Amino acid sequence: MSLVAIVGRPNVGKSTLFNRLVGMRQAIVDETAGVTRDRHYGKCEWCGTVFSVVDTGGYTSNSDDVFEGEIRKQVLAAIEEADLILFMTEAGTGITDYDAEIADILRRSGKPVVLAVNKVDTGAKMYDSFQFYSLGLGEVWSISSANGGGTGDLLDEIVRKLPDESSEDMDEHQELPRITIVGRPNVGKSSLTNALLGSERNIVTPVAGTTRDSIATYYNKFGHEFMLVDTAGMRKKSKVHEDLEFYSVMRSIRAIEHSDICILMIDAQTGLEAQDMSIFNLIVRNQKGCVIVVNKWDLVEKDSNTMKRYEEALKSRLAPFSDVPIIFTSVLRKQRILDVLNAAADVYGNYSRKIPTSQLNEEMLPVVGEYPPPAWKGKYVKIKFVTQLPTRSPKFAFFCNLPQYVKEPYRRFIENKMREKFDFKGCPMQIFFRQK
Repeated sequence: MSLVAIVGRPNVGKSTLFNRLVGMRQAIVDETAGVTRDRHYGKCEWCGTVFSVVDTGGYTSNSDDVFEGEIRKQVLAAIEEADLILFMTEAGTGITDYDAEIADILRRSGKPVVLAVNKVDTGAKMYDSFQFYSLGLGEVWSISSANGGGTGDLLDEIVRKLPDESSEDMDEHQELPRITIVGRPNVGKSSLTNALLGSERNIVTPVAGTTRDSIATYYNKFGHEFMLVDTAGMRKKSKVHEDLEFYSVMRSIRAIEHSDICILMIDAQTGLEAQDMSIFNLIVRNQKGCVIVVNKWDLVEKDSNTMKRYEEALKSRLAPFSDVPIIFTSVLRKQRILDVLNAAADVYGNYSRKIPTSQLNEEMLPVVGEYPPPAWKGKYVKIKFVTQLPTRSPKFAFFCNLPQYVKEPYRRFIENKMREKFDFKGCPMQIFFRQK
């Protein structure tokens, strides 16, 4: 599929246009300059033509922004891989030094360029856009990404300049499992993503809160194929003071809801804190598979039993859902990062396992016969039949005569027996008792 990269200096409306093109609020938009940092991908369809769009951070040089160098690398990488560049400028400010610098880079790239002048909200501002012809990039397209003015003509021009390709694999990655990396700020989520991908896909700095959007990337290595999603760190509500961080946390929660497996990263030095437990409970409430990764293990003083003691302490905190794979890693040293992938793949296999009804009844009815539910007010509960429900996560229905008399302790007993008989490691499970 053809790839269109949106580039420009900070705060010209690149993310606003990106959201309009992909048809959803995928990138965070705020009046603050420099909100977008990592590359952000989406799909756009116009008049039967489907193409990918990549949103980039604002290109700057010699500024006070500590992320400037990393953002510039991401922008240049996007220009390198794109089939067409959509260069965005702003009518109100005219041609700035940054605009001239970017135009120079684009002319030398040899890629087809479409020049858009944004924030042309009135007819009077149309005259401000004519000065951009002096950049020497051809026709100037006046648009307003906030209200959609002129975007139709702009898309016609983009489609006309794109190389001819079929759009058959529009949803080629739609059915792949989604593995989302979550955790508190600065535990190494983006570093793990980059280590797994083998490239500097996401910006990494020691500053907490570097990642803002949820960044999805296609992964196909070492026999594994899935969508890998890096998210912003989630802090306690009381510590979130900026709107930007609020939106970042909302994107992370949304990423958990749309994932199949979550990799929860914790810092080995601080251990499992209250906020880590909140994120873990969020994963369990949403019925997602889970792998826990203890990062920065190289910084912990160890003896021969440290790892075993640490794992036991973690499992006691996670009870009753303590059947979760725990991997100890050092992402910077690339220690055991392949184990993380293998554990996630195993959990996904358990998460998507479908057990035949005949096998379920064969295994579980003798257990129920031997240990029936306790009688309630002289009434006996008789379980006759078990089946797996057609849902993404493991859910089972036990049909009986008096489901209202089955209490929580017996439900937990059945779940434990199910886990003994079948491998559901790392997956939350739901047991329902229904009227036969």
